[in-house]
Amino acid sequence: MMKPILEQLKSQVGDSVSIIKVDIDKNQAAAAAYSVQSVPTLMLFKQGKQVWRQSGVLQASQLKQIIDSHS
Repeated sequence: MMKPILEQLKSQVGDSVSIIKVDIDKNQAAAAAYSVQSVPTLMLFKQGKQVWRQSGVLQASQLKQIIDSHS
């Protein structure tokens, strides 16, 4: 469900942002490290620190606003 949204977001932000998807079934250590309890869980990191987090689907325009507000 998130794949087309993240692809649209990537086309809007270009190389200024890295978008990483983690399959929590295949990487349970990452899910545990970040206390992921529901899918999708979206997180924004800046300089290695988590600055935003939300569970649930958001549209590309909403995600871009969140990224822009943390730039």
